[in-house]
Amino acid sequence: MNTSGQARTDVGAVIPDPRLRRRVLIAVCVALMAVIASVTGLNVAQPDLAVTFDASQAEVLWIINSYTLALAALLLPLGAIGDRWGRKPVLLAGLLVFGVANAAAGLAPSAGVVLAARVLSGVGAAMIMPVTLAVITSTFPDQERGRAIGVWTGVAGGGGVLGMFLSAVLVDAASWRYLFVLPVALVVVAFAMAWRSVPDSREQARNSFDTVGSLVSPVAVVGLVLFLQEAPERGWTAPLPLAGLLVGVAGVVGFVAWELRHRAPLLDVRLFRERGLANGSVALLVVFGVQAGVTVVLYPFFQTVLGWSGLLATAALMPMAGLMMVASGLAPRLAERVGARATTATGVLLAGAGLLLMAVLVSVDGGYPAVLPGMLATGLGMGLTMPPATEAITSALPRQRQGVASALNDVTRELGTVLGVALLGALLSAGYRDAIDTRLGAGLGAGLGAVPADAANAAREGVATAVEAAGPGGQALVLAAQESFVDGWRTALWAGAAVMAVLFAYLVAARPTRR
Repeated sequence: MNTSGQARTDVGAVIPDPRLRRRVLIAVCVALMAVIASVTGLNVAQPDLAVTFDASQAEVLWIINSYTLALAALLLPLGAIGDRWGRKPVLLAGLLVFGVANAAAGLAPSAGVVLAARVLSGVGAAMIMPVTLAVITSTFPDQERGRAIGVWTGVAGGGGVLGMFLSAVLVDAASWRYLFVLPVALVVVAFAMAWRSVPDSREQARNSFDTVGSLVSPVAVVGLVLFLQEAPERGWTAPLPLAGLLVGVAGVVGFVAWELRHRAPLLDVRLFRERGLANGSVALLVVFGVQAGVTVVLYPFFQTVLGWSGLLATAALMPMAGLMMVASGLAPRLAERVGARATTATGVLLAGAGLLLMAVLVSVDGGYPAVLPGMLATGLGMGLTMPPATEAITSALPRQRQGVASALNDVTRELGTVLGVALLGALLSAGYRDAIDTRLGAGLGAGLGAVPADAANAAREGVATAVEAAGPGGQALVLAAQESFVDGWRTALWAGAAVMAVLFAYLVAARPTRR
């Protein structure tokens, strides 16, 4: 992951045997599937986690987000270490750490242990993910690289939902703890395939490692995520979110200033002068953030508003995931005909229209048919957006600097994911709490009667705890919680649609990239 932008020697070359290239592609995609499945797998178990550990909706979001936060914060430093030690050994070591951490999460006796295990899983994932794309870009010839990246982005975009489907089977058949079996099983398969097929490659770096940049970059990420996740619920000027904002901004400014001075920076920020790389990074940041945030809010809608099981809720997402994967496979061919920027902008427009459809049509009574058209448009749009945006990043730099492109691609994807879950999830929580407070305050006028204090407090924590506390005779409280959830969900979807509209305007206004 050569992020300095300086000339270095890369030990490793294009693999001439197409059969070996296919085995390499399968191996890194299985490893990627393990990482992505862990990003989304716990979405299936949100109500179960809330009930098992008596956790609020915000606490459940932190358990889900801690993994992606650690992954996004550590991608750059651990990826750079992988370049120096060798990509294959770091991939194998990351798979071992990742597997052990997931096993610990499945056996955790408390929410705190689950949280710690999720953080350790993120560390292992940060060792795995930069290698997967770097191996593709360094071993595939130029004429095949775009289509191989299309497969990679299809797994990254839609593979998470396929992982959630298998996780839902495990949750419904046994308990939420068994969903950690899936990542462990994928790790075993990926380790065996990578050991046999993935070639080792590394960069011969002549300069010292950027230790200061490696320490400052995670601080910036954690501070910004803390601000985005806590501000909608606590208030934008509350002490904790404000402290997170100050730390995050100071970290970003300090990181940029240091990287501009260092002889071998962890991330050469001057690279963003390259229009293709900058445009692709912005597109991936936004699209992956919105996709992750929407997925997080879809699951509790299906499970606690519509009353579906985890398996049925995951099956309901399959049309969106399947269309996303198909579109990811077709996007490189479409980009060859009409251009990468036009393909990306079209995908963003479709995805934004899908969010608008869901925001306008969603209701407690409307059920699944009300959200399906928006889901399909969103899946199609995101599938068209991801491959050309990734290709724009990787093709902006020559082969000897593909480590730079791989690092930026992974960082923007995972940082977008953690920011999207934090922001849209927090908007959902804040919107739900405001709506349920209003309905509980209306009391008899809303048909709730005299709600016991314990039940009212449980309802304020989240829709899953509201359903649990209401009991058999609390249909009015359940309905109030479900309607409040829909209100909060609309707020999150409107925010996502607004972000996609800004991205579309940016892509239309941006000058075309010269090849």
